[in-house]
Amino acid sequence: MAEKKTRAAARKIKDKWKAKVWYNLLAPDMFNKQLLGETLSDEPGKLLGRIAEVTVQDLTGDFSKMHIKLHFRVNHVQGQDALTQFIGHDMTSDYIRRLTRRKRTRTDLTIDIVTKDGWHLRVKPMAITDRRIQTSKQSAIRGLMKNVVREAAAKQSIGEFVKSIISGELAKTIALACKPIQPISRVEVRKSEVSLVGEIPTLAEAPAAEATPTAEPAAEAAAEPAAEVPEPEPESPPEEGPAPEELPPEELKDIDEL
Repeated sequence: MAEKKTRAAARKIKDKWKAKVWYNLLAPDMFNKQLLGETLSDEPGKLLGRIAEVTVQDLTGDFSKMHIKLHFRVNHVQGQDALTQFIGHDMTSDYIRRLTRRKRTRTDLTIDIVTKDGWHLRVKPMAITDRRIQTSKQSAIRGLMKNVVREAAAKQSIGEFVKSIISGELAKTIALACKPIQPISRVEVRKSEVSLVGEIPTLAEAPAAEATPTAEPAAEAAAEPAAEVPEPEPESPPEEGPAPEELPPEELKDIDEL
């Protein structure tokens, strides 16, 4: 009897997988809302906070960037689309191990920066030299890296700053700045973490913001009553000037003869 009851109870249990729905994970606007993948959930609220990890190769198709991993967190759900937000990046451990070899010096740095649009990040760049260097040179290289990263972040938005990290432009700038102290063989920004989110401009809000200033004056003009136009004042007659001098009759006869 007990076995029959358990079998009957098992039949009544609903299959949870049938209640789940597939949702599309979309990248933020800085990556043109590309499709990151799909995820399952029975309720949209359970998607919030989920983290997706994608390599740059999956987004751009560039095979040389397969060692860079981007991290996104779901922050909003619209229908079947789960919108994400950039929270940082990382590099694979095997790639970093290949860079650090014997008779080389690896100089690491951890710095907190603020972008132009108010995003707070913790960035961890590293510089590798071809030979072993003194500790004093390492300290000088750290100071230069700190100045270069802070200046670059202050002039760029979060999207521009992340693209400079992925493309390697920031690493080239650091290498050129450190060259007078010691030639650098390799510079990489191995990790970044978002600690505070700033402004999040969206592609949908950009055109509306441009159209707002032109629409408001028209609405205000329609709401305000028409101003009374003052009647034009009657024009005063022109002032009479001195009468022209009359020519003597002798001069008039000469004119007629001509």
